[in-house]
Amino acid sequence: MRKLLLTSTVVLAAVVTAAAADLPARYPVKAPPVVAPAFNWSGFYVGGFVGGAWHDRDVTVYDRNGFAGPLPYDTWSYNPDSSFIGGGTIGWNWQPVGSPFVFGIEGEIGYLSLSGSAYDPLLITPALSATTKIGDWYGLIAGRLGYSWDRALVYVKGGVAFVDVETSIWAPTVGLAASASDTKTAWAVGGGIEWAFDLNWSIKAEYLYLGLDDTQTVTGIVAGTPYAFDYDLNGIHTAKVGINYRFGAAAPLVAKY
Repeated sequence: MRKLLLTSTVVLAAVVTAAAADLPARYPVKAPPVVAPAFNWSGFYVGGFVGGAWHDRDVTVYDRNGFAGPLPYDTWSYNPDSSFIGGGTIGWNWQPVGSPFVFGIEGEIGYLSLSGSAYDPLLITPALSATTKIGDWYGLIAGRLGYSWDRALVYVKGGVAFVDVETSIWAPTVGLAASASDTKTAWAVGGGIEWAFDLNWSIKAEYLYLGLDDTQTVTGIVAGTPYAFDYDLNGIHTAKVGINYRFGAAAPLVAKY
């Protein structure tokens, strides 16, 4: 009996060894690599900018009720020149994971000073001068929609802007000196390109149009007679370069195998 059991064990061991020899060789299994995620634009940011601004067309002044004489009432125009602009930006971006689209909201406040004046060329006596000043400040709030290629972002933006405007009329020889000042609301639209040269820092170039198309009226009284002058204002072009700092940026993962 003991001899039979020993023989059976030897035979079984031989069969198992032969079967194992026929199996394919097994190699160590590696874990899948950890892939670094694409750059993500999400987060709160602040920044600053500098640039320039210029008026779309001349300001036109209309003599509404005949200060310069009988009908047809007089009109004249002048250019409010160009201006340096500079200021600060605050905003927030959200980029869904795996999507190239970036959604955001942005606020901006800055310095802007466009000004110009001219005498009525058809009125020699009394000399009548009109002046327009746009600024010294403006602000806006706008939404942004962008498309990113990793650290490069192209975007459009649109919203509402607020611009301080002052107009005045002056004819000292007859005692006419009047002005009007108001904060005008304008629509804003534009776009730009932004590049993240660092995990937190990015630079941008942007164009923005402020649709200030509006009329401001200045009224004055000469010898008991009221007079009114309408100032037709036009849009403002702005171009700027800026730098932003983004808070809470996560460091990309390092690929491991």
